[in-house]
Amino acid sequence: MTITHPPIMHRAAFEAFVLGLPKATLVRQWRDDSVGKIGGKVFALLDRDPGEIWLKVSPMAYELLTELDGIRPAPYFARAGWVAISAASPLTEDEIKAYITEAHRLVALRLTRKAKSELGLA
Repeated sequence: MTITHPPIMHRAAFEAFVLGLPKATLVRQWRDDSVGKIGGKVFALLDRDPGEIWLKVSPMAYELLTELDGIRPAPYFARAGWVAISAASPLTEDEIKAYITEAHRLVALRLTRKAKSELGLA
C-alpha cells in the first residue's frame, strides 16, 4: 500500500493565508522566501516553492512535531522553538494552517507593549 501525503502549500496559498491573519505582513527575503511577520518579527516562512514551511511552535508542539516523519527542527531557528514542515509530513493543510495561526499568536504575544499598541493589539 502506498501512502500519499497531502501537498505542501504553494507560495500563492501560503501568502494569501498569512496576509489574512490580523496585522500580518509579508516580505520576500533571504533566498526569495515568503516570510510572514507581525510587528516586524518573523512567525512563519515558506522556504522555496513548494518547499518547507518553517514556523514558531510551543515547546510541547516542538517535542511532538519533531517526532513525526517530514518535520524537523528548522535550521538556524530551532533554538527558538521552530520546526520545518515538509510535504512528507502527515499534517493536513488545515493542520498546517492552524500551526501558522498559532505561530502568529505566539510571536504577537512576545511583542513589546509599544509594538502591540501601535498594531492595535494592546
